[in-house]
Amino acid sequence: MSGTGERMPVTDVHAHVLLPGLHAEVERRDPAGVSAAAELDLRRNGAESQRVSGPMVGARVPKLTDVAVRLAAMDAQGVDRQWVSVSPNHFYPWANEQLAVWVAQETNRLVAEHVAAAPDRLIGLGVVPLQHASRILECVDDAVLGRGLAGVEISSFAGDVELSDPRLEPFWSRVEELGAIVFLHPFGCSLDERLDRFYLANTVGQPAENAVALSHLIFAGVLDRHPGLKIVAAHGGGYLPTAIGRSDHAWRVRPDAHGCAQEPSSYLRRIWFDTVVHDGPALRHLVEVAGASQVVLGSDFPFDMGLDDPVAAVRAAGLPDEVTERILSGNAASLLESRVRA
Repeated sequence: MSGTGERMPVTDVHAHVLLPGLHAEVERRDPAGVSAAAELDLRRNGAESQRVSGPMVGARVPKLTDVAVRLAAMDAQGVDRQWVSVSPNHFYPWANEQLAVWVAQETNRLVAEHVAAAPDRLIGLGVVPLQHASRILECVDDAVLGRGLAGVEISSFAGDVELSDPRLEPFWSRVEELGAIVFLHPFGCSLDERLDRFYLANTVGQPAENAVALSHLIFAGVLDRHPGLKIVAAHGGGYLPTAIGRSDHAWRVRPDAHGCAQEPSSYLRRIWFDTVVHDGPALRHLVEVAGASQVVLGSDFPFDMGLDDPVAAVRAAGLPDEVTERILSGNAASLLESRVRA
């Protein structure tokens, strides 16, 4: 950890790693699947955005793959620790069962290897084959117990599996039992071609997917059945915290929206949200509706839609000093407590 004395480490919970070798092997094993996924990405994002994204990612490959470059960038940002999760293009939600399980376990191994190069500064998150619910538990245990990772990263949906799906109940039970982090980070939006210009696939699609996924968790009663879940939502939870009053109204007046025990807004105080919201008023509102204990520093390192100076963004938001310090340090530390160690 950088710094001196008893200062708690500044922790960024939203930082990515890229695994080029893994992707090459997936392509070797299922070239048709990789090709179809690339065509879907092109349809969802549009050619203009793809032309911009390719060079953008290429320029950031050293930060995404080289631990020494990562640590230097963290020092420049004033970040002591990162929670490292794979770039979501490594989810492969289309993969068949055998390939998906191999991907999850190989990803867990590679992430553990990456963070082991700087164990005092890097904490890893693994993945699970969300589209193959019957194989998830072995991959959770592989990540947390086998590789010593702090939890797993999941998308907002995979194939026909929404986060409210009853087939995921064993998954929620297991991560709750282990005290493991579940980092919710969408990849792709099912609105498809409606968002294929102006980079709407990201600017609108990601917040929409966050809102949909969290709403599935809340309205289906997942958080009632599993009150100990540690779910961290990327991108400040997307649109949901901003429009939560509409959810509360539906819960009050619609019997078909009454699958949870309490008003939906109350569950925001059981979920954690990162600070990738891009302006001070939005961050202050997030603290207001979710609580000072539920917001954690995030950057989306090192992509262009992230925060180049995440610590400064929090400090400039006009929050009380005590709240700022909790967001930068204390809340992330609390999340890592009470988890089963490998």
